[in-house]
Amino acid sequence: MTYQLHPDAEADLRGAAEFYRKRAGNNLALTFIAEFEYSVNLLLEHPTLGALWRNGRRRFVMRRFPYSLIYITVDQQIRILAVAHHSRRPGYWQDRD
Repeated sequence: MTYQLHPDAEADLRGAAEFYRKRAGNNLALTFIAEFEYSVNLLLEHPTLGALWRNGRRRFVMRRFPYSLIYITVDQQIRILAVAHHSRRPGYWQDRD
């Protein structure tokens, strides 16, 4: 199993890491990235771990940060559509494939 990060999800990830870097420094930004990588690795091992959510997409809640990975599985690939903050712009990612 592999994963693909939608370009807009990559922008979500970078934006969140930059937010944490500006607010609390590099260590928290790196911790956020490490938590993202941990979450992706869990999904690669267990693709149905995320709860079925909207329009056939799945939502995996990150443990230490208020973010979820919104994804779909296609063949042997996880496509991460968004790294979505829990309280900012709900559903902004719905048009992503």
